[in-house]
Amino acid sequence: MIPQRMKDYLSDSLPEHVWKTRLIKEGPHCYMEFGPLDVDRLQRLGIKVDRLGPRLVACMWNDESPLEIGGYLVVDNLAMGAPSMGGTRMLPDITPDIIHNLARGMTLKNAAADLPFGGGKSGIVSNPDLSTEDRHEVIKGFGRLLNRYRDIYIPGPDVGTNDADMKTFAIENGLNNVVSKPADMGGNRIDELGGAANGVVVATKALLEHLPRLRQLPQFKSMEIPKPQEMDVLIQGFGAVGAHVARIFHDYNPDDCPVIKGISDATGYLFSKNGLPWEELFDMWKSHGVVTEQYFHDQIMHQCRPEDDCTVFSNSANNLLTESAFCLVPASPVFNYLDVDAATKPSMTVDRMGRWQIIVEGANTYSPNPARKADRRRMERHVYRDKGTLIATDYLVNSGGVIYAAHERIIPTPDHLLIPQERLGNEQAGNEWLKQHEEEFAALSEKRRKAAVDKLETVIRRNMEELIDGLCKDHDSLPCEIAEQISVSRIASMEKSRTARDVMADSPTIEVDKNMTEAAQILVDIDSPMVCVVSEKGKLIGIVTNWDITRAMALKLPMDSPLTKVMTADVITAGPDATILDCIRILENNEISAMPVVEDNKVLGVISGDILARRTLFRMLQTMI
Repeated sequence: MIPQRMKDYLSDSLPEHVWKTRLIKEGPHCYMEFGPLDVDRLQRLGIKVDRLGPRLVACMWNDESPLEIGGYLVVDNLAMGAPSMGGTRMLPDITPDIIHNLARGMTLKNAAADLPFGGGKSGIVSNPDLSTEDRHEVIKGFGRLLNRYRDIYIPGPDVGTNDADMKTFAIENGLNNVVSKPADMGGNRIDELGGAANGVVVATKALLEHLPRLRQLPQFKSMEIPKPQEMDVLIQGFGAVGAHVARIFHDYNPDDCPVIKGISDATGYLFSKNGLPWEELFDMWKSHGVVTEQYFHDQIMHQCRPEDDCTVFSNSANNLLTESAFCLVPASPVFNYLDVDAATKPSMTVDRMGRWQIIVEGANTYSPNPARKADRRRMERHVYRDKGTLIATDYLVNSGGVIYAAHERIIPTPDHLLIPQERLGNEQAGNEWLKQHEEEFAALSEKRRKAAVDKLETVIRRNMEELIDGLCKDHDSLPCEIAEQISVSRIASMEKSRTARDVMADSPTIEVDKNMTEAAQILVDIDSPMVCVVSEKGKLIGIVTNWDITRAMALKLPMDSPLTKVMTADVITAGPDATILDCIRILENNEISAMPVVEDNKVLGVISGDILARRTLFRMLQTMI
């Protein structure tokens, strides 16, 4: 059945007639889909269509399950390539606009990481703390709902889901249709390896190398840059990202490991000017999930402490952000860890924040919502310009996880290792298959890991260099603006290189000896802007559009008139290798809405303004003409 919260939200947001006209049923599975032309309906769902997307918003649920199984999928765009890639979040209060925010972040993150995948995200409307059996059924059921979109979306883990859940998805939908799988599937297991955290560490190391150039800006002219081993760090959110940040800082180069001065989690925060025992805390996190309060009770309250141990604990986790250090790593899953206005309920307001030189965002903080973007710019004006704190934007630095995940597609599972079709959906049979090929999957996993680490080092270091370059070249820009320019420029470059062949739709054809009635019937039966008239040898002779039929009726031509009297013979066409920009120019310069795509006078497909709007970043490309 549809989750009650989801039903209430959609009922309040969408009129009854939308449910009736948009509902798609595939057995027990129900879907409502919206595209970039559904501006008003998406607005009702809290989503503003802009030049980047979204490409698809889907609301879906199982109508016959005794459990509540349902949620949302947003494919923001496919400019960098198809399919899109992004995690599946599982929380009871998820809404389409939240998933869109995350999907947009993935669009920018995948572009910043120079990955050939679009940006997408999905969300299960459910409490992740279900019984083991019910949770498994919900995950499996949602995987079956996602199967409809396997060509344009690949899920991975996110808040509320994990690598084991991805194994369930993979057994349902196939090994190449899920990322961040366990090692026994050849996966790169983001959570276990700390992919996102690895990106944060690489970004921090790279920033230390490039920071001296910022001294040309007035707010950084007196900035003191420590040696790596003298740098002190605060980690807000000692969890799946934050805990691994502490570990990887040490693993990356034990001799240059910074001092972890403070951490926070759901139970409070710990701070020590001499540094915290990160190894002990990491092991405690692996065992218990949260550490600060337990460490306080076990190691501070009830143990004899050395005189020089000045570790403090507070059960107010957000107050970690009043402490000072060279580097702050926000790794707690909150959008606004800092703001000028307390009304937005940030973790901390800028008037109370500690003194930091750099902020390296491990958590996802980006939002396409105009109000949130305005809040972000306002915060950066105070923090970056007034206080002289550099902010490395989330999707430029925390893309390590998606880089790890992407290599499960970049290096695909060999055909001979794919779970056979007849075993998909059967957990016992799927697990038996994995066991039979255990060694090969382990070798594949290691091959993918090594490739991901190399890619991560390259692209995140480049991102940090480009961020500093952009800020030095334009002293009035904010870090968030330079970060968006970096990602959008890569998206635009990819979009400009796409061709008519990449986006065209199938075009119906009709032989020249047919009549107007037959052409009109094709236009009615098939959702196409035109039907192409061809010779016996398949050569293009003309086109018939709705306008041609209307003109013939106005001239009172008989319905059995030959097509030569109805069709437009002087046809404007595009070649399959014409760029999307070329196609837009041809349509606009000739004031037409559609044209055939032709090669050697043979019809390959059709391009129209509607197809371009649905399948490309039409608004962005129009600004480039």
